[in-house]
Amino acid sequence: MLRVLAVDDEKPLLEELLYLLRGDPRVLSAEGASDATGALRRITRALETGPDGPDGIDVVFLDIHMAGLTGLDIARLLAGFARPPLIVFVTAHEGFAVQAFDLKAVDYVLKPVRPERLAEAVRRACAQLGRAAGPAATAPVPARLPVQAAATATATAAPAAAAAPDQIAVELGGVTRFVAVADIAYVEAQGDYARLHTDEGSHLVRIPLSTLEERWAARGFVRIHRRHLVALGRIDELRLDAGTTSVRVGAAELQVSRRHARDLRDLLMRRAMR
Repeated sequence: MLRVLAVDDEKPLLEELLYLLRGDPRVLSAEGASDATGALRRITRALETGPDGPDGIDVVFLDIHMAGLTGLDIARLLAGFARPPLIVFVTAHEGFAVQAFDLKAVDYVLKPVRPERLAEAVRRACAQLGRAAGPAATAPVPARLPVQAAATATATAAPAAAAAPDQIAVELGGVTRFVAVADIAYVEAQGDYARLHTDEGSHLVRIPLSTLEERWAARGFVRIHRRHLVALGRIDELRLDAGTTSVRVGAAELQVSRRHARDLRDLLMRRAMR
């Protein structure tokens, strides 16, 4: 069984990660650290006692973007030791995978963390340590998961069932509010998250852009780029300039990819002729 340290400087996300790890029967213990300093202090104690000592750590589940030292910095420091703990990176950013695996990471898990994906990372760690993988976690879903949003200007999605079909539920600082789909001008992909842009501001939700594209196609949302989904009725201008296409949605100017440009022009023309 594994002794685990989870490191993330966003407390709600750290709490969720610890909750999922502690629900896995292959994890003996799971501790948390909310910054790089605390993580290094705990890892140093583990290295001093050795991997078989009472304070040993088998695997560190490590966020990449943190204040001060990054997760990659911590992994580079650990690489200099003879028997460091294994590293699993847990991050919202796809662009560091090559560096992560260069540092001999066991796995690279993208946020939002899916229980089955985390269970696979635990399985890989068990396999690398030569320990029995055992069954995956079957812990029940709690009545109320830890809030996913830090108390900042971003928010994460509440369960879809909590909102009416013409609304989407988001959480900010522990408060759930319901945003009308009709108020959303465009959506921007941010990894496995999506940022909803309204006239009043924006909200970050834990739903991939591709899911919203399918869900809201009948409501007039169209894909114009791999990063953007736009409400057709909120497009103010279509601009053609030196072979490139863009649209103006309120104060925002968004690029239209070549593969979507012709279909978008046709849709806008048909809409204008009604």
